[in-house]
Amino acid sequence: MRRTSSRSSQDHNAEIDMTPMLDIVFIMLIFFIVTTSFVKESGIDVNRPTAQTAEKKEQGNIIVSIKADGEIWIDKHAVDIRALRANVTRLHAENPLGSVIIAADRDSKTHDLVQVMDQIRLAGIIDAAIATETESK
Repeated sequence: MRRTSSRSSQDHNAEIDMTPMLDIVFIMLIFFIVTTSFVKESGIDVNRPTAQTAEKKEQGNIIVSIKADGEIWIDKHAVDIRALRANVTRLHAENPLGSVIIAADRDSKTHDLVQVMDQIRLAGIIDAAIATETESK
């Protein structure tokens, strides 16, 4: 009889150790934070030109914007054309699978667009895309 009474007192004092479950939750949280790719915006609004052949590109991690007055922006910071190559190289090294998208204002000069494309190609990226608006039919 004594055995059953001591056993029931042990059952009341039994607790579940939550430490392994918390460890797993924290590891999963870190995994999801590290593997998530965030959409980066250039930080400015540009009036993109329209095109009938525009295609939607799902992932563009480096967005280089050109304003109508020729200012170049990356990640909410104005960038000089001489520093563009180094910035694109650094961002591409951080995410080698990401693509480069140039968002040029429709009123920007072709000269500015060509300079930006040239610096991006000198950074080793040959498949940069130009952002456009799809033409409504």
